[in-house]
Amino acid sequence: MLCRKKNIFNNSFGSLQDALVIKMNNDAPAPFSVIFDLDGTLADTSGDLIAAANRCFADRGHKNVLDPIADQATAFAGGRAMLRLGHQRINTDRIAKAVEADFPDFLKAYEEHIDVYTTLYENVTPTLDRLAGQGFRLGVCTNKPVGLAHILLKKLAIADRFAAVLGADSLAVRKPDPAHLLETIRQVGGVPEKSVLIGDTFTDRAAAKNANVPCVLVTFGPTGRDVAKLKPQALLDHYDDLFALLAKLLPL
Repeated sequence: MLCRKKNIFNNSFGSLQDALVIKMNNDAPAPFSVIFDLDGTLADTSGDLIAAANRCFADRGHKNVLDPIADQATAFAGGRAMLRLGHQRINTDRIAKAVEADFPDFLKAYEEHIDVYTTLYENVTPTLDRLAGQGFRLGVCTNKPVGLAHILLKKLAIADRFAAVLGADSLAVRKPDPAHLLETIRQVGGVPEKSVLIGDTFTDRAAAKNANVPCVLVTFGPTGRDVAKLKPQALLDHYDDLFALLAKLLPL
């Protein structure tokens, strides 16, 4: 009988402990979160993107339509932007139809050679590790198809740093629609008022503005410091500078 009472007491005490832990977790303040764009923000993917687009044009009998240096900014605007530019250069009739016809082949070519030229920007990996070590929740919000985003992040050996990865096809909408960014923040366990978006283009700036989230734009892309014209809350010249910027933008 005494044993039964002891077991009952222990079970009750265990339940009380569990309840207290749950309450403490529920009452705990939301963590800070940093959400990253992928192409042009974490990694220079332009070389592989342009190579995939050029394969589509080669299949049509046109070689090296896009230049990996001169057309870098177009590469970061997406696959359809590159195909559209290329078809304009080769004077294709009914460009919109040609772009859509080539797009599946572009995605296939890109997936097959996704990391030939692609490299992370300097100090990305140690910066992600430091952020995680200080309790930040990290996520990726990209207009790249989510399957390709996962493949690339694994190839770059940084996939495990992110609590959530949302791509162009993860939701019914994509950046600059604020729902894309807000859902990424939610999935990493954050809240908008304690989050920041790191990106490189007008699309990122508009998504952050629409979501009422601070935006940092990197300056090491093809347009350099011209991104200042988009009026982000801050500019990032090097990942070593990110922590100082976060201290100014977030209520740390």
